[in-house]
Amino acid sequence: MLTVDQPRLTRWTGLAGSLLLALAAWLGGALRDSPLRTNPVKIWQGPNGPLVIALWLVGTALLAWAWWRLRDAVPSTRWALVTIGLWLLPMLFAAPFGSRDVYAYACQGASYGAGISPYEQGVSALPCPWLDTISFIWRDTPAPYGPLFVVIAGAVVKVTGSLTASIVLFRVMALAGVVLTAYALPVLARRCGVAPQRALWLALACPLVVMHVVGGPHNDGLMVGVLVAGLAVVASRPGRRWALLGGGVLIGLACAIKMTAVVVVPFAALAAIAGPVGLRSLIRDGWPVVVGAVGTVVGVTYAAGLDFGWVGGLSEGGVAIAWTSPPTAVGQTVGMVARLFGAHIDALPVTRGIAVVLLAVLLVLLWFRALRRPDPLYQAGIALVLTVVLSPVVHPWYWVWPLTVLAATAPVRHRWYVVVALVASFLILPDGTGLARYTKMPGAPLMTALLIWVVVRLVRSARADRRPDPELTAGRPASP
Repeated sequence: MLTVDQPRLTRWTGLAGSLLLALAAWLGGALRDSPLRTNPVKIWQGPNGPLVIALWLVGTALLAWAWWRLRDAVPSTRWALVTIGLWLLPMLFAAPFGSRDVYAYACQGASYGAGISPYEQGVSALPCPWLDTISFIWRDTPAPYGPLFVVIAGAVVKVTGSLTASIVLFRVMALAGVVLTAYALPVLARRCGVAPQRALWLALACPLVVMHVVGGPHNDGLMVGVLVAGLAVVASRPGRRWALLGGGVLIGLACAIKMTAVVVVPFAALAAIAGPVGLRSLIRDGWPVVVGAVGTVVGVTYAAGLDFGWVGGLSEGGVAIAWTSPPTAVGQTVGMVARLFGAHIDALPVTRGIAVVLLAVLLVLLWFRALRRPDPLYQAGIALVLTVVLSPVVHPWYWVWPLTVLAATAPVRHRWYVVVALVASFLILPDGTGLARYTKMPGAPLMTALLIWVVVRLVRSARADRRPDPELTAGRPASP
């Protein structure tokens, strides 16, 4: 039972954590002139190294504890929004935190502004005036982002002409995504029978949002905000054609920022149905959502003078190797076991390829499962989970996608996604160094073991669901 003072203590504890993280960002974040290739040892030995790591660890721990402490006891929606705003405030004025992606946004915008398609050539082709700020592995790869974000990035660079000002605008857009989520998420939560204050707290007070969505800053915040807005429109206006078309357009805009949002479209079509689910009702109510989403992506792509080269860009993320991606972890583990017997096997292409096929199959099965259930938007959240889990590379901020949707649609008893987000918060140092890269052992075997355990649990649960209820079969005459 919470006392009167505990919510207040939690609020200020989280703010203290955010302040420490902002300070860590200024002392050792992803600064423009900071070294590109670092590791935890070099950070420790560098300027303010022990202090930076201490600030990061304590700040993350305080923020994570505060978020976890009130996961089921948020006083009110207003209280949650004020607290979230306080926690985000320090990171609005911090140096880029946990990633150098914002520099890549600026360079891709500069390429597009110069008439070069970032889907056809890497940013080194211009060359970008800030090329030295981008990690080496991303300089010659096509952009993995949707056409709308490429256009936005080009406009930002054209308007500002400055790297620093561009970073400020990208952070403002990330904040705009958070604000849009804060506006739309309560609508979606009420339609799904979830308390709005709980949904807001789980989705936006999460350390991943403070550290990476706003602190990064990352375009995931803008994508999630538009996506949630589209889902809220669909959930609140089933059967209303023009409203559903508008919801589909919003979802299409989210896809045009990051194409991973496309896995939600089939489930949104189910949520659009008014009345019993059937083929006729699906065609009648679902088509405006699908047409709105697909038409928006195609229209934005051609209006921007681009093509669908982002499809190839999506595969380039695989150049990063870390056990936070289960398919990658399995491939790493297979290689480790093979080396014990004197063999050298690169299993990553195989395990990652299997994961792509498996994802396609599971998404289809999940959609057919959603046909028989009253919670298609919860299934959409699970679809986003599968998309993240089976990706060749998983950055911590990817978990914001399913976390936000599940926060508004999942039953209260389901908390596993909160634990995942909590653990992910501790995997990236302020300068963007991923701890997973330097903990292949024991990280990869442990992730593989966890994956096996989860699969076994899911199989047992599925078998239990198909088992007949003894109370229903009791007294039933035996078949002749």
